[in-house]
Order: sequence, then C-alpha cells, then structure tokens
Amino acid sequence: MERDVRALVGDPRWSTLPAAARARAMAQRMLETPDGSHWLFGAHARWHRFGRADGRWHLSAPPAHPEIRSAARLLPPPPVIPPLPLPAGPDFAYDRGSTQAFVGPDVPDGVTDGIRSLLQAHRGLRHDDFPLPSGGLHEMFARDVTSPVAAVWATVMWCAYAPAFDGNEVLLSMFGEFLARPLPGDDWVRWLPPTSLDALVSLYAERMGAGAGEAGLRLVRLMRDTAVVLRADSRFRPRAEALLAMAEPILAQPWLDRHALAGGAVRQAWLSRCPPHLIGATLTEVSSGEHFRHSLYDLVEALAYTALRGVDPRAAAASLLAADLDGRFAGSPSAADAVNRLYAWMDEESRHWLYGALADPSHALRGCWPVDDALPPVLVPPDRRAAAALLGAAYATGLAWCGLTGTAPPANGFAASSAVVPFLIHQRDDPFPAGGPGDFSDLPPDPVPLRAWQ
Repeated sequence: MERDVRALVGDPRWSTLPAAARARAMAQRMLETPDGSHWLFGAHARWHRFGRADGRWHLSAPPAHPEIRSAARLLPPPPVIPPLPLPAGPDFAYDRGSTQAFVGPDVPDGVTDGIRSLLQAHRGLRHDDFPLPSGGLHEMFARDVTSPVAAVWATVMWCAYAPAFDGNEVLLSMFGEFLARPLPGDDWVRWLPPTSLDALVSLYAERMGAGAGEAGLRLVRLMRDTAVVLRADSRFRPRAEALLAMAEPILAQPWLDRHALAGGAVRQAWLSRCPPHLIGATLTEVSSGEHFRHSLYDLVEALAYTALRGVDPRAAAASLLAADLDGRFAGSPSAADAVNRLYAWMDEESRHWLYGALADPSHALRGCWPVDDALPPVLVPPDRRAAAALLGAAYATGLAWCGLTGTAPPANGFAASSAVVPFLIHQRDDPFPAGGPGDFSDLPPDPVPLRAWQ
C-alpha cells in the first residue's frame, strides 16, 4: 500500500487534482485490521488510524506484528467519504534521516574534521566585531567568546535530531575551552537541551541591526558552511537541508531580510523560505503539538522489535512516555495539566494506555518501565542500531513533550532514554562482544513488513 500511495502522489498530476478527486482515490486505499481499526497511509508519508470515539484520523505508526499485518484487508470505499489526511505531494519528498542518538555510533570523522576546521578558522575574530548577544547562548559561553563560535555550536545543536551525545564525543569536546560551565549530563552521556532557530538567527540579526552588514553575512555564511558539513550525517541531514534553504538566499540577496529586521521578524522570514518538502524539519519551530506527535510516531517505530515479544509497540511507547512523566513530575500537581496537554495530540488508545500506566501502580504497562535505571528484558534492543534509534527517539520525544507543556527538560536525562544508555556505553563503533552485555543473538528477528502495508 505504501508503494501504491507513493506512486499515486508522485504522479505530477496529483497536485492538480481537485480535493474531492484526491479524497476518492485515497478512500480506495484504506486498510482494516482484525480488531476493526481503519488505517490510511496519508499525509506526511505516514500512517494514520481512524479514531472511532472522536471521528478523526490520528497520526499512528502501523501494527508491527506479522500476523496482524498479514490479516489486514482493503476496505470498500465508504458511501460518504470522511475528511482524510490527504498527502499534499511535497510532504512525500521529505527525507526524515535517522532517529539515532549520538551515543554508540560516533559522528563520522569527516564531519568532525569539517566542524573543527570551521571553528579554528573563526575562533580568532575580534570580539568587538563579533560580540555575543545577551540570551541563552551568551550564558553558555565564556565572557570572551565571539558569536562565530556560538554560531557553529548553535547550528550543530539545531540540526541534531536528538542532542544526546556520548560524553567523549569529539564534536562536543572541541568546544570545551569556550564553555562557561560543564554541559548537562555526565561522563557517559551529555543530555543537551534543544536550541531554537531564534537563538541561531539572533546572532545574525544583532550584527545587521548594529549596522555591521558584512559581519552579519559572514555569520550566515558560517551557518551555511556548518550545515553543509553536517548533512553528511543522517542524524543532522533533514534540519541541515532546511537551514541551507533558509540561509543561502541571504548570501545571494543580502537585502532580503531588510523589512524583517526592521520589524523584529527575522525568525519568521527564515521559516517562510523553507520549501514545502522540508517543512517537516521545522515542526519544532512552527507547531510543538505536531512535533510531539511525530516524535511519538518515531518512538513507536523504534520499538517495532517488541511486537514479536508480545508487546504492542504503541503501548510500549505510551508506557515509556508515562515513565518519563512520572519521573519528571513525581506526583506534582502540575502533572495533570501537562498530561492533559498531551492528550489533545494522541489517539484514543494511546491516551488510554498513558492514563492507565500513570494512574494505576498495578497496571500491566508498568512492566515496561525502567527499573534501577535499566530497561525490562522485553524492551531490550536487539542490537546497537536499534538501541541508538530507541535512545534518540525516546530523548526526542521527551524534549518534544517538554516543549509542548512548557516543562524544563531534566539535566540528567529522561527515565526511558537513560535506561537505554547501559546497552551503548561500551559499544562506541565496535561490534557487540560475543556473550557480552550487548549480545542479543537469542532474541527473535525484527518483524518484516508484509505486502498489504508496503
């Protein structure tokens, strides 16, 4: 089905069809699973599940168990077609990159060397020419650090899918001499907070506002060059491509942001230049709710290996989300408000699982919670790739719900992502040692996608 829909949406005529014609075409491609759930591969090139309680389609990763997938059947088109999550066209061209964190698989040497070269070439610029504006980045760096150093750092952090880094990661250690204080986390993992696009563009806007146009353009060029280096790593690529699309036009037309600078709307001007096929990379800037929804989808996909162990990956993701919320709020009255905000962006089943795991200490999904900072056996990843993807998706989901609820991320990481670390700290670009803590050869293989869904 995915191939069929991709071919349909990839046809140049798709975007010219009336909405009603597109809806009829998509209505012929709905699947039904044995439990009566209706599924559609639609907008954002992702699966959606129909909520019978509210009559809405919800972004939802599809079933992962082979038996459920093989039993799915095509639904006859309904006589009255409900509103569908129709693909726009460009959203199917979006490259999502990788959800892996930067623990286990290191940043490639080519990327590290490229960033180091940019940093060395710009570290000696005069502070009077490139002062660091007040704000979050100013507090992070030592007093004499210039804005080009901050620009490289902010570009790296903004482009990272999930900024959880190995404590020994060279890409971080090269900034050590510039920092005002140690990074959050510990020697094993540095749990870094998200960097906003506003923090990045403010470096450029400050120089332009001060009449230092050449310095402002030099900062944009440095951001561009940093993004070019970063896109070689799939964990940076989607946002790096988006940043290039937003920044490069300024280098060709230096006057482009003149009105935005005067009106204090530089961030909005940059976002307006992001092409439709890269909008997904900017969700964290334009809709914290959509960003949370897609991050949770990533987490479910990262847990797909649990299906053959008798666990629904969607339920496991809701359980880990509950564990993170419980660990962050620990019975605080503000927990209810945060959870209610998340409910609005979740499908009915996921809401039910989340509520049950939070409210009932004896709930079965509590069995998926980390114990003594370790994952239960049923959630142990089968290999390093899966562990890095789970850590990244879990940390990205944690940052996403914090952004949606206005909660400060914990400095020592979330319960779920922290529990994955023990499976990666000794796997830094080395194969799992036979019989060692990373040897999961006795576990069943990952489920393979079956024809009805492909």
